[in-house]
Amino acid sequence: MTYSTTFIGKTVTVTIDRPLGAKHPKFNFIYPINYGYLPKTIAPDGEEIDAYILGISKPLKTFRGTCIAVIHRTDDEDDKLIVVPEGMQFTDKQIQTLTEFQEKFFTSIIIRK
Repeated sequence: MTYSTTFIGKTVTVTIDRPLGAKHPKFNFIYPINYGYLPKTIAPDGEEIDAYILGISKPLKTFRGTCIAVIHRTDDEDDKLIVVPEGMQFTDKQIQTLTEFQEKFFTSIIIRK
């Protein structure tokens, strides 16, 4: 298992499997941001570690950026990395607002270094 908090402050490459504008495969919502995973990692849920990409307004296939925080779900075993273009920052409130479309169904905290 890879601990998601070890990525905070590091440059990572995210494979986007749900680009901005894509429809969720099971639920009735459209992704307002790019969403993907870090290949060759294993999260507590047995899947790759997921990542939200903030600060990019076009659909992507891959993205290389800086992990500035982790959304740690306290009622689910599925942390989410917050990855942004190098040098860009977002407040906790901005992160909550931009990820609310999916995170509203969970209880979570934002972890930073």
